[in-house]
Amino acid sequence: MPKCFPRSMRVVAVLAAAGVVSAAAGQQRTARQDDAPPTLPQPQLIDGQLVFPPATDGPGVPRFLTEAERRYLELHPLVAQREDGEGPGLRGPYPYASGPVRAPGEYEPTDGILISWKSFTTILSQMGNHITNAGQANLYVYCDSSTVRNSAQSALTSAGANMSRVQFIIATTDTVWIRDYGPRYIYEGNVRSIVDHTYNRPRPNDNLIPTNFAAYKNHARYLIPLVHGGGNYHLNGLGAGFATRLIANENPSLTEAQIVAYWQQYQNVNTTLTNAFPTSVDATQHIDMWMQVTGDNRAIIADWPANPGSTQDVICDNTAAMLTSAGWTINRVPGRNVSGTHYTYTNVVMCNDIILLPTYTNSTIVNAGYNESALSTWQAHMPGKQIIQINCQAIVTSAGVMHCIVMHVPRHLGAAGPNGGLAPTAYLRNFRGGESVSPGVAQTIRYLVDDDVGVTNVDILLSTDGGATYPTVIASAVSPTGTRTWTPPDIYAPNARIRVVARDAVGNTGFDQSSDNFTINGTPCPGDFDLDGTVAVPDIFAFLGAWFAGDNAADFNGGGLGVDDIFDFLGAWFAGC
Repeated sequence: MPKCFPRSMRVVAVLAAAGVVSAAAGQQRTARQDDAPPTLPQPQLIDGQLVFPPATDGPGVPRFLTEAERRYLELHPLVAQREDGEGPGLRGPYPYASGPVRAPGEYEPTDGILISWKSFTTILSQMGNHITNAGQANLYVYCDSSTVRNSAQSALTSAGANMSRVQFIIATTDTVWIRDYGPRYIYEGNVRSIVDHTYNRPRPNDNLIPTNFAAYKNHARYLIPLVHGGGNYHLNGLGAGFATRLIANENPSLTEAQIVAYWQQYQNVNTTLTNAFPTSVDATQHIDMWMQVTGDNRAIIADWPANPGSTQDVICDNTAAMLTSAGWTINRVPGRNVSGTHYTYTNVVMCNDIILLPTYTNSTIVNAGYNESALSTWQAHMPGKQIIQINCQAIVTSAGVMHCIVMHVPRHLGAAGPNGGLAPTAYLRNFRGGESVSPGVAQTIRYLVDDDVGVTNVDILLSTDGGATYPTVIASAVSPTGTRTWTPPDIYAPNARIRVVARDAVGNTGFDQSSDNFTINGTPCPGDFDLDGTVAVPDIFAFLGAWFAGDNAADFNGGGLGVDDIFDFLGAWFAGC
């Protein structure tokens, strides 16, 4: 049954689920180790508005909900946003993808990694080095200003990053936690598209990043009507997803079945919901803090050797047992909560042939040998991958690690281009087949295009012989905007099809076309006796068959059947259309 709570109860549920804990738990969170920062920057509530601190080389706004944000949400509770398909970055009028959809796993080939140059820049610099070199991936860096960009460029260069793979994007963000608010990708046909959600924090600039990146990459964007944090979702490339029941608390007006149905509709993923950790153990309750899907049927899940039988241990054990019984290969790494900080070895970054694994300097963790144990497990679990350890003590006290500050952009699916790079791909959204249109009535052809670098222009072609040939040019070398207005000609074409051809800067092309015929209901060509949309030899045989049978359909000139009908028909046939 739907959960129908008074607004005050809904706000409390959302806040509790989002990481606002009891006073005792809050005291635990502020009890830091000697090697952790004593305080964290906080947004301020000024005149009823949240004001976020600027970019810094040190710690930034924590991943959990801050006190100022909690007070703001008491007056402005989050509501899942909806769009009708015509908003910025969308490919209207479709609110969600309509074609064959697949959501790729993070272990699949990666085009690039998104980060926000907001805080923890020493860690980001090290990550950037490994991602652009050993990881052979692009690094998309969000910077608040050109000044921040210059600082990021200097730091990444000093760290040894391959700067030819670094792309800077000037746009304001509120926090570094781009996993939670960034774009999640699907393949629509062979074209990459973005699924967006309403960020489960009142951080408005962060919430706009998927729209911004969709425009930057010219990718379609679809807004799923859920309040959500992206770190609370893992999936494989075969349509299996996982999240904690935090998502139900964040969307109290929806049942769990309705939430799962939205993910199925937008991402073609069947999602399993697990119980969430207590907020005293993990302030975010996100699944990426204790699980990582590493293959089609493989995963790493935390174990709790210091807390056997605890709530978090039972959740992890039950999930591991469930997947093992389903035929998955599961390995376990240690998890530990020390003085309110959740130390995790599942919050990793997978990027092509590398895995960035956190280590910690906290004495409890070091003395337990967890850094070495986690490395050994990952090496055995992912043979052939380079496991690179990065000291994450400075960030873990903010309730997240490296996975929380990246978002994956999957690789473009184009084939090798004959002129270098990869060829573009395209997906025709409508006119797939079965439509019927009238001549003179304007139609909108809708399509998506994609490329590893960028699509330069698009040709749109028309076939009237079921796709055997495409002799008619509807549009040539037009901008790849995703739509084109077309007025069908006055012809009768029951076997019409459309092809979209995308072209990149070096001349590589790729295309998609109607998978079945549609009909243009115009005036038939006089020589097209069999009404198949073409004037060809079969029309002669069809006409003569009707004439010899005495069929009045062969009365070509309307004066009664006679030899003159044969000559008149042949004249029309030779004239073509």
